[in-house]
Amino acid sequence: MAGKTPDYDLEDQLALTSPDQVRALGNPLRTTILGLLHERAASVTELSTAVGRPKSTVAHHIKVLAEAGLVRVVRTRRVRAVEEAFYGRSARNFYVSLPEPAGGGEDRPLDFNDLEVAAGESQQAYADGQLWGFIRHARIDQDQKQEFWHRMVALVDEFDTLPRRGDVVHGFAIGIYPIADYPRLPPESSPNSSGSSRGHGSERNRP
Repeated sequence: MAGKTPDYDLEDQLALTSPDQVRALGNPLRTTILGLLHERAASVTELSTAVGRPKSTVAHHIKVLAEAGLVRVVRTRRVRAVEEAFYGRSARNFYVSLPEPAGGGEDRPLDFNDLEVAAGESQQAYADGQLWGFIRHARIDQDQKQEFWHRMVALVDEFDTLPRRGDVVHGFAIGIYPIADYPRLPPESSPNSSGSSRGHGSERNRP
């Protein structure tokens, strides 16, 4: 398994089909743990050291994730006559697939807003001139959105499996979302109008 990221086998995707699974993702510490397990399997002791929290706290959150089916034991190691478990993710990507609540019941729980997390994490990088990113807007239909989403997932998978090297952790955020009140151009007055125009986009802080 040398050079493999992570160093254990896992599914590509896992559908979250219960509210408890979605709620399990709604805690920042648990999402951090899941992020660390993208690199390799880890024990509660190693995760506790990484996040700077007591082992009892990390063990509790691992239990929540395991009961939700988001992590599992991928191997064990005997240490001083004690079997130490190493945990890994159940899948590279989790996506919410909950049915609409019937009869006006409980609303579907939200996990966490990836872009909100990225905005908070990126503040210092922005101040240091080290934030590389783009934002674009386009009027597209549902089929185009789904097609682009699959391409985004493939890019995330590529980032997740990069060999780990260097000393600096980098964040990578990607998303697509509808906007209700974004300006729209009116219909073209004439489809045969002549002339052309060229726009010049900006690319700030490119790598």
